Amino acid sequence: MQYLLSGNINPNREATFTIKKREIVFGVRSDQDELPNPAELLLGAFAACCLKNVQRFSELLGFDYTDASIEVIGERQEKPTKIVAIRYVIKLNSVDEKLNLKLLHKNLQKFGTIYNTLKDVCDVSGELVLSS
Repeated sequence: MQYLLSGNINPNREATFTIKKREIVFGVRSDQDELPNPAELLLGAFAACCLKNVQRFSELLGFDYTDASIEVIGERQEKPTKIVAIRYVIKLNSVDEKLNLKLLHKNLQKFGTIYNTLKDVCDVSGELVLSS
């Protein structure tokens, strides 16, 4: 499997990338606080991976939920600049007795493409909790 996207920046430092038919604008200057920077986009991809797999495994493991949310914190090192740690909390709202929280979390950690990519290059840890 391969993924394809294209990116562009112009002299005015307006930056975008396009995936499928969606253009995503991102920040490349310190005065663009309203736009996500590349590190935030990476953490956003991690969050999307986790949430996508909550949905995927709800179907495979046969449980219902009303919603799920995630909070992600990335820790950045200065020299050399890189993300050195990712911490997350996934909150799952469910009253389904078929839900095996430990198995779901194990599957999220084992089968997430972005999760697996990042855990090989930085410390990734977190928890999956029921919310009410």
